Amino acid sequence: MKLSRNVILSVEILAAHKLRTLLSIIGIVVGVGAVILMVSAGNGAQKQIVDRIRGMGTNLLVVNAGRTMIVAGRQRQMDIVRTLTAADARAIAGECSSVALAAAAVNKKMAVRWEDQDIFTNVTGMNADGLTIRNITVASGRTFDAEESRAAMRVAIVCPTAAANLFGTTDPVGQQIRIGKVPFEVIAVAAPRGMDVNGQDQDDLIVVPLETAMRRILNLTYVHTIYAQARTSRLLDTAEGEIAALLRQRHRLRNKPDDFTVQNQATVLEAERETTGSMTLLIGSVAGISLLVGGVGILAVMLMSVRERTPEIGLRRAVGALRRDIRNQFLMESAMLSGAGGLAGVAGGVGLSLAISTLDYWPTVISWPAVALAFAFSVAVGLFFGLYPAVRAARLEPIQALRAE
Repeated sequence: MKLSRNVILSVEILAAHKLRTLLSIIGIVVGVGAVILMVSAGNGAQKQIVDRIRGMGTNLLVVNAGRTMIVAGRQRQMDIVRTLTAADARAIAGECSSVALAAAAVNKKMAVRWEDQDIFTNVTGMNADGLTIRNITVASGRTFDAEESRAAMRVAIVCPTAAANLFGTTDPVGQQIRIGKVPFEVIAVAAPRGMDVNGQDQDDLIVVPLETAMRRILNLTYVHTIYAQARTSRLLDTAEGEIAALLRQRHRLRNKPDDFTVQNQATVLEAERETTGSMTLLIGSVAGISLLVGGVGILAVMLMSVRERTPEIGLRRAVGALRRDIRNQFLMESAMLSGAGGLAGVAGGVGLSLAISTLDYWPTVISWPAVALAFAFSVAVGLFFGLYPAVRAARLEPIQALRAE
């Protein structure tokens, strides 16, 4: 029998049982749609995490004083060490060939006051190079320069969340604030950067010059962190090794353990990608189970169809139809069922993914290879579960099939 005739006949047969056809493909529709939606959501989460990590700085290495560990998904400092200094940052910038910039920083959560309004926010002291490394740019106003940093000037850059909490709708630029008991002039409002990889708001922050923070606010002779920027992303591992070797030499550690922790942005990116990739695969696989359930539905419908059409099969065999014609006919019907369900599932999954992303419920990134794979798998499921009924129909003997009437 010609393929075109097979297709036309299959369409006529499926159209004659509309409700049964619809019920048989629902499982495929749900399965394909769920797989596409889950993979899109997983890809969106991965992109969001990657964007957050990159938003913390480009080609970034973070040197923390003491040992740090990830606790409950967030980085925690396990001990307090006072050996990391601003001179270490200058040495890293000058002696590590793979490092383009390095900047020391101190951090503390403090009370900040403007007129009669008080907030408790993060205060960071760093120099102008630190602003570049951490991708802190200004939306209005100006940044402080190296001279203001060396002179310990009392100027501050307020990030958006802190600005909104402290000033409301008032323009912060030019206003006088108090950090602790020290007065500062707000010279800029930073551009928003969103959440970091630890889920902390990077915009709930006030940045002041490093020397100002160390001498006028915190009275420190050591720093908490050094931010370093590798010359290229390919040199991140090399830069990490150079920094570690230099600091061990400067701190005269010899056989002692490190009194610092170097966090490599590339390592964090890879770890986060592996985690979100594994979760996407797991969730997508669970959603894919419904495809198998849909396949069982097609199997049941096709077996029912074989039983109902036994006399028809006997008549066709009696007038010369070959076994392969009967088999191909039923395989065509099961493939059309699964293909129609797959197309509807693709439309539903892609549509829902776009709608969820557009409405800002959850970031989604549609993976077209995953869409194609889900559709191909749906057709394969239909053919697999349709094979047994097709073979069973093809093996019917004409006389026995005609007697079944």
